[in-house]
Amino acid sequence: MKKCGEFEALLIAHDIKPTANRIVVAKTLAAAERPMSLSELEYKILSIDKSGVFRALTLFREHHLVHVIEDGGDGVRYELCHSHDGHAEDDDQHVHFYCERCHRTFCLTDTPIPAVELPAGYRLTSINYMAKGLCPDCSSVY
Repeated sequence: MKKCGEFEALLIAHDIKPTANRIVVAKTLAAAERPMSLSELEYKILSIDKSGVFRALTLFREHHLVHVIEDGGDGVRYELCHSHDGHAEDDDQHVHFYCERCHRTFCLTDTPIPAVELPAGYRLTSINYMAKGLCPDCSSVY
């Protein structure tokens, strides 16, 4: 895990003022094993209320510090983006997997999102690639 100063540098690289709350949210996302929902973050970060966590996530999204993933269920999840700064094209996009049994979302970091050719006149600003099925833990039950 990164040290506190590294999180400050990460926020600054994305043109985000490194406040104590923002550093805590970034550290929590970095420590997570998979993308987290707002309620999961709120549960993990007891020192910041839900609106404070949400404000940090909104700012992170605006500055390309988090990926926002529609989890295939009824929610949105967040994961720390490992792009170099807030102005560069996102260089760490990958496929996500939603388990229909345990409702967890996993990063498949070694599976890049396939290139999408759009018709003339369309401009891609983001892409969300979600595969659904059973994770290894749930598959082994059968």
